[in-house]
Amino acid sequence: MFLLGLILVTIASGLLIFVILKRRTMGLPRGELISVDSEEWERCEREFFSPRYRLVGRPDYLFKEKGRFVPVEVKSSHSPVSPYASHIFQLIAYCLLVEENTGSAPPYGIIAYRNGYFRVNYTPELKAELVKVLEEIRQTLALGLEPKARESRKCLRCGYRHICFG
Repeated sequence: MFLLGLILVTIASGLLIFVILKRRTMGLPRGELISVDSEEWERCEREFFSPRYRLVGRPDYLFKEKGRFVPVEVKSSHSPVSPYASHIFQLIAYCLLVEENTGSAPPYGIIAYRNGYFRVNYTPELKAELVKVLEEIRQTLALGLEPKARESRKCLRCGYRHICFG
């Protein structure tokens, strides 16, 4: 019985150390994990929706740190030298959705790659740039044209397209 208890404590300690190291590697906040959008975990009950910006989605993780929400977008690829613009806009879109749905703007969000992460401040400038890009995409689609950016093509196959661009 003692040996079984010792084995269980060793396994639990190893898992705790793994979680702490993984959290540091991914740059995850120390706050409370509020929701997860992953097939491995129970999915979020609903997406965030902003009627004002006609935008819908949910971050991979949402933490609450010191009373403020922090969205985290996880990428399966290795970390680039700097985050791609499409990844930044996706994260800023989640920040905007969190702000619209909670009434409180996140101070920042995190893009986590396999071997590193980037902390991106949620600034009025990035929010304005996102709103401008969304409008440009909507105008392009309204003309019956395909968006030029490769990443924007994902919108054409998205199940939420009718909400964002309808």
